[in-house]
Amino acid sequence: MVRKKRVLIVEDEESLLKLETILLTVKGFEVIGAITGKMAIDKIGVEMFDLVLLDIMLPDLDGFEVCSQFRKDPRTASVPIIMLTGQRSQSDYDKGMKCGANSYFVKPFKSAMIIEEINRLLAESGDGT
Repeated sequence: MVRKKRVLIVEDEESLLKLETILLTVKGFEVIGAITGKMAIDKIGVEMFDLVLLDIMLPDLDGFEVCSQFRKDPRTASVPIIMLTGQRSQSDYDKGMKCGANSYFVKPFKSAMIIEEINRLLAESGDGT
């Protein structure tokens, strides 16, 4: 049996977390959720993921800080990270790219675009289905 790709979704808005979880589960991914930056870092410390969907506005550490921490850890340095955010400014986009995000999507986004990007990044990382 082929192992399902594991996706960590870091999103503090519960309705969005549920929606994204359902979307990815239906597409055949194993989804783990985290509602704070610290929770995401703790999960990454004990579990491996194939990809991370990361909100920027979190109640504790922001997504930029979480992304930077993932990039510093040798176990997660190459895991693709997609930032999902309501932050539309060019400076936020630049900051997201600088801290190591692979992609940056502004909410609201089309779910088909996210799935396409996830599949592209997984294929690029040599982990595609």
